[in-house]
Amino acid sequence: MKQYEIRGASLADEDQLLAVARHLNTVNLPANRDSIRGILEKSEQSFNGVIKEPLRREYVFVLRDVEEERIIGTSMIISQLGNKDAPYIYVDVIDEERYSHTIDRHFRHTTLNIGYSFDGPTEIGGLVLLPEYRRVPERLGQFVSYVRFLYLRMHRPLFRDTLLAELLPPLEADGTSHLWEAWGRHFTGLSYAEADVLSKKNKEFIKGLFPEHPIYASLLSSKAQEVIGKVGTQTRGVEKLLRRIGFTYAKRVDPFDGGPHFTAPTDDVTLVKRSFAAKVLPAPDVSGGASKAERCVVAVELPQAPWFLSVLANVVRVGEDGIVLEDAARDHLKLAPGAFAWCLPLD
Repeated sequence: MKQYEIRGASLADEDQLLAVARHLNTVNLPANRDSIRGILEKSEQSFNGVIKEPLRREYVFVLRDVEEERIIGTSMIISQLGNKDAPYIYVDVIDEERYSHTIDRHFRHTTLNIGYSFDGPTEIGGLVLLPEYRRVPERLGQFVSYVRFLYLRMHRPLFRDTLLAELLPPLEADGTSHLWEAWGRHFTGLSYAEADVLSKKNKEFIKGLFPEHPIYASLLSSKAQEVIGKVGTQTRGVEKLLRRIGFTYAKRVDPFDGGPHFTAPTDDVTLVKRSFAAKVLPAPDVSGGASKAERCVVAVELPQAPWFLSVLANVVRVGEDGIVLEDAARDHLKLAPGAFAWCLPLD
């Protein structure tokens, strides 16, 4: 069986991470070399503690095919959305009812209300897996997604009490956003692509140009209304996972494309609650699939780069705080008997 690992990203990963980013090209992971370099620099300084304020840290995890020495996927944690330099900007989707006795007419309207926060939630994002690895038996999409929740549990005090995941809405094949064309372009004079690029560096134009009063969605085109809060085909699998582990649609969307925001209390997310630390015990190899073995994400902290390392492994729990690992995983993580590791059982 092939060996895969997830580790903390570093500046040396620039070329390979850029190649991965080109498969999705999102705000969190844009397919732009300068942006990727900046993201990696911030990630490295987050893992090694150079960034002293925990809520300004952003962690990037890279999934590697060890044999091929190739980065094949990635995911991220942004410790806090919004700070005094750049607010977290969102649009609340609020239903409003109107009734006239005079003409006996009742209407239910959807209003879009732009909001700003300087101390928003922790965001999980940047999830990309190369297409050729999406159907391998190791379930790598689950691996690169789950590792973020394990890391959150390992360092719970460093993160906010609410988690957010922003999903992509339906977009046209050329990347056109119908909501932006019907709304944002009128207030900024920018195309969706231009605004997207600018917002990665500076969001001031949104606060300066967007209206402060609510906008009635019924005044927008039907195509724009249809995508507000809807999940695009490419992220429906992510939506299913998020709902299963405790996230719900927050009636809040991205101001550019209308992509839905899903939120959950951090400590109520099932994957955070299920993560645990345990002592590694000496025992025979359990790779043959013993009845008590669980398939887990297993992770350790490292005293130097890459600072964090994780693999998939069969784990047998022993007592309340002991585990037995299969040889390959124990050797890869360099775990001696008596050392501690963190585990998150897979579904």
